[in-house]
Amino acid sequence: GARMQEGSLSLMQMAKISSASYDYQSNKKLFYVSILTSPTTGGVTASFGMLGDIIIAEPNAYIAFAGKR
Repeated sequence: GARMQEGSLSLMQMAKISSASYDYQSNKKLFYVSILTSPTTGGVTASFGMLGDIIIAEPNAYIAFAGKR
């Protein structure tokens, strides 16, 4: 995933890719499966990880938007 240190352009690309994936999936009536492994955190969770029609995660996987506080 993109990090703030990599710049705002990198973060914007995640939104563009997520949007393009959604449009492609909607127009072509495709099935999107997300497979999450530990750890899946941050932008990946927010953008790609939760877009799937079916979301599969390994048992006891650490999946979060933000780290431990």
